[in-house]
Amino acid sequence: MRRVVDMEKIGIIDLGSNSARLVIVNLFADGFFMVVDELKESVRLGQDMERDGFLKPQRVAETIKTLKMFKKLCDASEVSRIIAVATAAVRRAKNQRSFLDEIQATCGIRISVLSSEEEALLVYRGVINTMDVPKGVILEIGGGSTKIVYYNRRNLLSYETLPFGAVTLTDLFSGEGVKPEEEAAKIEEFFTEQLKTVPWLKQLDPDVQMIGVGGSFRSICKISKMIKKYPLDTVHNYTISEEDFAFIYNTVKVLDIDKRKKIKGISPTRADILPAALAIIKAFMNYTGLGGFSISSAGLREGIMFNQALPSTVEKPVTDVLNYSLLSLVKYYGTEEKHVEHVVALSVQLFKQLRVLHKFSRQYLRVLKIAATLHDCGTRIKHYDHPKHSQYMILNATLYGVSHRDIVLAAFVAGLHRKDEFNATEWAKYKDIVQEEDLDAVKKLGVILRIAESLDRSMSGVIKGINCDVLGDSVIMKTEVDGDATLEIRDAMNANTEFKRAFRKNLEIL
Repeated sequence: MRRVVDMEKIGIIDLGSNSARLVIVNLFADGFFMVVDELKESVRLGQDMERDGFLKPQRVAETIKTLKMFKKLCDASEVSRIIAVATAAVRRAKNQRSFLDEIQATCGIRISVLSSEEEALLVYRGVINTMDVPKGVILEIGGGSTKIVYYNRRNLLSYETLPFGAVTLTDLFSGEGVKPEEEAAKIEEFFTEQLKTVPWLKQLDPDVQMIGVGGSFRSICKISKMIKKYPLDTVHNYTISEEDFAFIYNTVKVLDIDKRKKIKGISPTRADILPAALAIIKAFMNYTGLGGFSISSAGLREGIMFNQALPSTVEKPVTDVLNYSLLSLVKYYGTEEKHVEHVVALSVQLFKQLRVLHKFSRQYLRVLKIAATLHDCGTRIKHYDHPKHSQYMILNATLYGVSHRDIVLAAFVAGLHRKDEFNATEWAKYKDIVQEEDLDAVKKLGVILRIAESLDRSMSGVIKGINCDVLGDSVIMKTEVDGDATLEIRDAMNANTEFKRAFRKNLEIL
């Protein structure tokens, strides 16, 4: 029976210099959250501000129209409260006060203007609670500003906000008769000079990882995936090498606006400012000597979500990013939590006790934990064939703190937890993500998960522990029970054929 979870629904509005975004979020009472809807509009609030520092009437009118739409969706979705924040454009606007008053009067939305420090901290919290990168430098490119945040061992060390973003730099350097590649070169040169004003940038540790945040990085990800025919839809934790970035930059920067709009992966509303963002990234990589980067789909808005769902993250980040992410999905999918917990524990015991046979590294234990935690999530679609549905849902879920390779492996392991129906055609789609030795690992882990799940078939926790002895051509699995475990042992023994095929041993369960 599924547990009813106390929940609050909130709306978060992020009013940036380029776009306005609304996300509607379910906050669960026990410190977890899930995004359930979103809306985005390109408002270009920061456009043409460089001339006199005023938000322009046309941009203001477009923003108010957008915010009214956001409010309508929030009302229809029965949102209990709205948290609305504005960033660089509104922060610098000379007509800020009248703009905010007009929005309050016409839309009924009160907007808080974030300081550059508050904005940088929220971006940091969005990243640090969703990525398992121990030492990183975050580059967040907005429409009107660029944030740089440096951290080590999940402690914030330094941050800087430069008052130039993709929109403002496009306004400054584009013009009649200026070739696209000339514009990019000028932005590179200009931004490099700005980076020289940040003294700590030259003291980054050599093994620091670069993390990209913002819509421009997401566009780069989409272009890269189109080029590679990448099979996974996930943006978060997608990695781009220095060579791949150089190819995209050199391709895009010479195109005029009409040709850029035709590139798959680029939103037409971002096509004009993307070269400026690419030039910023190029300047940053050259100046710091960092080659390649990972992309975080989480940033400022997720920082707010963590603050709201789990207030302790204001002081200290989530300790285990992956586990927090997995538990969020367990809550959202409504799977039986005690059963999930027990299957994970039994899976871990089996993995460790059968190590003499499989000899897998700890990376595969992480894969098994993901699969064991989400093995039943496919029942949200329907019970029949639910391992297949679980596989699909893991491949498409919002999973934090884990590589794309591990996501693929966990999905296929979960797909094997009831029957030995490995889909070789489906596996072949991911050949550029997985490694050769992963196929054997997936099949063995699938058998382990199948047995672990069977050993809690009645979801009563009757089997408390397992002790395995490898004797000759057999594995003797002794169970520690508290009650009648006939159902569990009989169900687990149905995996004997698959166990023998995977491990070359007969299975006996006592």
